[in-house]
Amino acid sequence: MGGYKLFLEDKTLQSFENNQNTVFARYFDKDTTGITVPEGLNFVYASNIVRPTVVHVKCTYDGGPGAQNNPHMNDPFFKFFFDEPGENFRRMPQQSSGSGVIISSDGYIVTNNHVIDGASKIQVVLDDKRTYDAKLVGKDPETDLALLKIEEKNLPFAKYGNSEKIKIGEWVLACGNPFDLTSTITAGIVSAKGRNINLLRGNTNYAIESFIQTDAAVNPGNSGGALVNLKGELVGINTAIASTTGAYSGYSFAVPVTLVKKVMDDLLNYGEVQRALLGVLITDVTAEIAKEKKLKDIKGVLVSGVNEGSAAKEAGMKENDVILKIDDIEVNSASELQERVGQHRPGEKVKVSILRNGEPKVITVTLKNKRGTTRLVKEASSQIMEDLGAEFTEVSDSEKEKLKIDKGLKVNKLLNGKLKDAGVKQGFVITKIDKQEIGSVKDLSKALESKSGGVLVEGIYPDGKEGYYALAW
Repeated sequence: MGGYKLFLEDKTLQSFENNQNTVFARYFDKDTTGITVPEGLNFVYASNIVRPTVVHVKCTYDGGPGAQNNPHMNDPFFKFFFDEPGENFRRMPQQSSGSGVIISSDGYIVTNNHVIDGASKIQVVLDDKRTYDAKLVGKDPETDLALLKIEEKNLPFAKYGNSEKIKIGEWVLACGNPFDLTSTITAGIVSAKGRNINLLRGNTNYAIESFIQTDAAVNPGNSGGALVNLKGELVGINTAIASTTGAYSGYSFAVPVTLVKKVMDDLLNYGEVQRALLGVLITDVTAEIAKEKKLKDIKGVLVSGVNEGSAAKEAGMKENDVILKIDDIEVNSASELQERVGQHRPGEKVKVSILRNGEPKVITVTLKNKRGTTRLVKEASSQIMEDLGAEFTEVSDSEKEKLKIDKGLKVNKLLNGKLKDAGVKQGFVITKIDKQEIGSVKDLSKALESKSGGVLVEGIYPDGKEGYYALAW
């Protein structure tokens, strides 16, 4: 009996049924090397493709005087135990980490803005453990994306897929570094597309939320990592989870790669995103709205208002129009419409299919920027600098410490313009515009590009005297 058990018995799953109809099963070792997995369910190929392209992003937050860089400093838990530090208290450097995806062989990396926001130092660890200091090329809070650069060549990189073609129910893989567990792969399906979870609305009025929702397990540290299809193509950047505990609860969200590609191209070529706008107030078409407006189908996006001087207004769009398509692609939610328009730049033309009083109509809209022009950001920024009439330099760390400020932009040379007209003197350090902190020319341009009327400029002179000036803008 012992010899039979040891040498002759078939080591496979065996089951039998007793008189009480209860099924018992016994499991034995079985060689699985010859078993093939159906091609559509094989995750090995995609995993091998994506894993070398995903990096570990490590951030350090400087503990300078009055530093508020690290978002954890505002955590009530932190404050409860450590209390509020004094004005001149120098905090110890803080650290956090996330993920990123290499998108070019010469070291450009996409990640989330919230992963690197406020960091004084960014390091990138490759899948093969090589470590590099990274430079922040640009960031876009409105899509929660950022572009990093490391100095290296011949790197493996993720190839862009097409997030517009992925279907609900399609298999996808998430790759990242949850809880500092590097190169972690999880699998799931596309649960929904065009999701708006109001994650970014508090940061800006121009936020674009049209997330891909999946049930691939994503946890803290996965932010900025890759979402790929079974071909190993990048279809999204993992950004958020829906959770009451802070850990994965079954829902995760990724920025679609069509939007990622456009934002990365803008950051690389222009330094910031070229945001195009229709200039309309919109709402989803619901059953109630369809009934009220006597619409045959519950489709499209209702225009509830058209801004004066906007691209939509100039193209002839009217209140109560129902937008059905942008460039022949259907839009059935406000988030889908924003994503579709967000893939374009100011000055570009889009074909908008609408329903007006029950009749279909197609209009061509030339998109505008936040200032109501078709200029790209670099052109608009140059115009702002010309209107201000000044040349600027960033404030050094020693000057910041002397003046007890965290950020600032110095008027290095004063020319004819709005600053001189308001009484600003050379050497003045601008710290805020309408309560918005200024630390660079980019900050200055961004603060002024959508302003109209009067703006308040705050700052300090090298002798410590504070100054407040009102500009007519």
